[in-house]
Amino acid sequence: MHTSESSRASEGKGVGLGLALVSALAFGGSGVAAKPLIEAGLDPLHVVWLRVAGAALVMLPLAVRHRALLRGRPALLAGFGLLGVAGVQAFYFASISRIPVGVALLVEYLAPALVLGWVRFVQRRPVTRAAALGVVLAVGGLACVVEVWSGLSFDALGLLLALGAACCQVGYFVLSDQGSDSGEVPDPLGVIAYGLLVGTAVLTVVARPWTMDFSVLAQRADMNGTPVAAGLLLGWIVLIATVLAYVTGVVSVRRLSPAIAGVVACLEAVVATVLAWVLLGEHLSAPQIVGGAVVLLGAFIAQSSTPAKGSVEPVATGGAESRLSARENAA
Repeated sequence: MHTSESSRASEGKGVGLGLALVSALAFGGSGVAAKPLIEAGLDPLHVVWLRVAGAALVMLPLAVRHRALLRGRPALLAGFGLLGVAGVQAFYFASISRIPVGVALLVEYLAPALVLGWVRFVQRRPVTRAAALGVVLAVGGLACVVEVWSGLSFDALGLLLALGAACCQVGYFVLSDQGSDSGEVPDPLGVIAYGLLVGTAVLTVVARPWTMDFSVLAQRADMNGTPVAAGLLLGWIVLIATVLAYVTGVVSVRRLSPAIAGVVACLEAVVATVLAWVLLGEHLSAPQIVGGAVVLLGAFIAQSSTPAKGSVEPVATGGAESRLSARENAA
């Protein structure tokens, strides 16, 4: 029986890793599709509003189906909408209007190291020296990415906006895992649907979409010299980089843990940087490339480290595996 349960847990983890990879790839394509729209004349917040509102419309039938969540988990829905949807997207899109897509995402993906801080100081679970080393590497790599030795040549506001996206992304990973330890897991599709609706409501007040120049969407946007229909770019952003990305992302966190999902999600930075290089012509310098690799390495070390012997639960262990182990020990 233990073998059967272990096999199911292993299979679930494999599916979770696959979903996390799909999510990272989908999220990674958002910036390269959004930046041409911003350069065509749309305000970054307007692009965010179109993205979130369009996805909310697609997910509306699921919101109606899971309306019981409004009574049972209102705080979760509000937090997910404010941080995981509105916060992440608004800060990220605002940052890429000022700095390259790759740099913005590399800063945003300090989030895995920040998740580690959440585990250590909020959940009060032990953290190893290797995990601390990972954080130091991530910060050092970030210094290379922004080329701090160049003084004021980098955009400080753009970097702060990207850091804001990183902080909101911590909320996304933590809230996506709510209920997995207690077994009272709210339906992920319902959480995403209402999170998008909450995000739309918040962004409507902030972005004021009625001031948007909607005529831009009927035109073509320039992608590094290649004209692309703005409507096609928006469709990609809504359906692939939002709906598919959020659905696969939240389900993967449930099957893994915020820590492991955060590691896989770091691939988004790599995907986005490569796509920005190929499609937008945003070339990074050698120190920035090395720094980006160090950021990802540091985040990986920080998140995949386990605490010292004798601790209750490893930092990067998924919830399902932990519960299975507890049952086996009890037996």
